[in-house]
Amino acid sequence: MILGFIGTGNIVSDVITGISKSKISYKKIIISPRNKKKARYLKKNFKKITIAKDNQSVIDMSDWIFLGVLPHIGENILSKLKFKNNQTVISFMSTTKYSKLKKLIKKKLIIIRAIPMPPIKQGKGPVAIFPPNKKVKFFFDKIGTTIEIKNEKLSKNFWAISGTMASFYELLAVLSNWLIRKKINKLDAQKYVTLLYSALAELALKNSSKPLKNLVNEQTPGGLNWQGVNELRKSGYYRLLEKSLMKIYKRL
Repeated sequence: MILGFIGTGNIVSDVITGISKSKISYKKIIISPRNKKKARYLKKNFKKITIAKDNQSVIDMSDWIFLGVLPHIGENILSKLKFKNNQTVISFMSTTKYSKLKKLIKKKLIIIRAIPMPPIKQGKGPVAIFPPNKKVKFFFDKIGTTIEIKNEKLSKNFWAISGTMASFYELLAVLSNWLIRKKINKLDAQKYVTLLYSALAELALKNSSKPLKNLVNEQTPGGLNWQGVNELRKSGYYRLLEKSLMKIYKRL
């Protein structure tokens, strides 16, 4: 199987890195030359990577084509590209719906919308896909954990949640910068904060079959964590988070 990527931005680089480090069986990876610096980096660091002369060449040489461009760019270029029979197209384009992809591609192909996240480069993290597909699920399970969605409207909720990633990193930055202002060494501050939240995420994952609210409620009344969460509640922090999610959802 030959994998082709149109677009060489951050998420495509992460996916290719994850594939290259995994046990996925493939002949080669064809990437577009759009971002020359990243394309050359990928070719230099991983085997079986070829830089195509243009987007059409990526399609001509590939069995599976991954669309990793911004929606407005993808919608502009897709109608000008010619796909082959029996190809599979996997779109990372957040706001371009399944029905529009079908119209733009103009061929009866397997088309999947997927939501990979940066941890995929380490073989971790969820990948939501619509519609369900056994082969695509098997593929992404090699570099993450696939969640199949049967209804595209429901998939919008997952896209919205994926839009909170930078907010999480901002939280880590605020906490580590607070420690730095308290005269803590920068590396120690960042290491402490990231290790703490990484461990908390692992604990939450182990308990994900139960209500996550249990982890909140088990905090000792009057304790430091009890104080912290209640002060944020009173400030409207969590209401603002939900409001931000709804705005992202409406955009989708």
